[in-house]
Amino acid sequence: MKKMITVVAAILAGLMNTLMAQATTITPTINAGDTAWMIVAIALVLFMSIPGLSLFYGGLVRRKNVLSVFMQVFILVAVISIEWVAFGYSNAFGSSSIEWLKPYFGGFDWAFLNGINMNDLSPYFISNSQPTADGGSIGTIPHLLFIMFQCMFAVITPALIIGAFAERIKFKGFLLFSVLWSIFIYNPVAHWVWSGDGWLFKDGALDFAGGTVVHINAGIAALVTALMLGKRRDYKNHALPPHNITYVVLGASMLWVGWFGFNAGSGLAADGLAANALMVTHIAAAAAALVWAALEWIFDKRTTVVGISTGAVGGLVAITPAAGFVGVGGALIIGLAVSLVCFFMVAYVKPKLGYDDSLDAFGVHGVGGILGALLTGILATPAVQAAYSGGAYGNWDQFGAQVTATVATIVFSGVGTFILFKITDKLVGVRVTDKEEATGLDETQHGETAYTNFD
Repeated sequence: MKKMITVVAAILAGLMNTLMAQATTITPTINAGDTAWMIVAIALVLFMSIPGLSLFYGGLVRRKNVLSVFMQVFILVAVISIEWVAFGYSNAFGSSSIEWLKPYFGGFDWAFLNGINMNDLSPYFISNSQPTADGGSIGTIPHLLFIMFQCMFAVITPALIIGAFAERIKFKGFLLFSVLWSIFIYNPVAHWVWSGDGWLFKDGALDFAGGTVVHINAGIAALVTALMLGKRRDYKNHALPPHNITYVVLGASMLWVGWFGFNAGSGLAADGLAANALMVTHIAAAAAALVWAALEWIFDKRTTVVGISTGAVGGLVAITPAAGFVGVGGALIIGLAVSLVCFFMVAYVKPKLGYDDSLDAFGVHGVGGILGALLTGILATPAVQAAYSGGAYGNWDQFGAQVTATVATIVFSGVGTFILFKITDKLVGVRVTDKEEATGLDETQHGETAYTNFD
């Protein structure tokens, strides 16, 4: 009997070893469900830029400048996409051959997507991964799909800055500055935070979908450019109301829808983490919109469509870094907090200090991104991802990592933007003349008008 048991045990052990060996040598394959979801997510994020951001910003400016905003967003989609595949992706997500540069710069090994084939799996993944023969793991979507998803982030980030200098910037100055900013500011920060080699990534900074890389980065650049460019010629002389509030609410609505791809897609898989990210994104936006409307009711005795739209966007901004790390409770807190802080910044701080952040790119994206990044360090819960927790769960080191990432991004973006603005102004000029500004950028920069009267 003992011999029989020994033989059976040996057979079972052999089978287990065989199965284990097979498990570690399975050839990783593309997951159809994850791939299909990421294709949809990419389309949603592009939808945020054109038409979402175009309409949101375009409606907020005066009618003589609406086409200039559309043109600025549209051309960034084109030019940054080319820059991204040429060398931007490699700079942001590659690995430098120079050892001391690895934490700060990704190199050029993937320039023009060199060596990347259509069936290669993404080396980047969040929750879903497959085992490899060497005991490592790899993602479940094509590498090209990950590149395309990140391209959408690279496109929309400089487009957010448009809100700070709307109605007074030369088109050629805008274009040169935006390309330089994407190369020398966006790409390095993306590498720091999201690349496995990045120094902030290794420091433990959490940024699920771009609170630091996108919103703080663009928001600080927005403030710097607004200050350096100066106020619009008739700023404070009379009201500069939005010319088409219908555009504003349509754009904000499209941003809300597109943001599901922005945040839920950042998990890189169709799974529970994506579902959680989608849920908390919606709840934070809803809470922020409701709170902003309530604040207007309290202080102005009425609610406005522009106000509730701005509040929703603020909630979407603030939940972005936290979407993969907080639950519904955290989302409600973030939505409440961001409207309180951003409303105060837009309604009181900006008028008090007198800077002309035309469409509140800093007041909403910059401030909202900072708040969201810091609250991620407090509210991150292991109930969402077991490996991560914030100060509310006893891990105040995470809050420290968030502070480090926030401060580093503010300093780098602020100083870098200042330098690039100076270079651009020296080379091609940045601000239009008073006459061009009075006429409007649609006619003076593009020779077109958005609206024609047939009398």
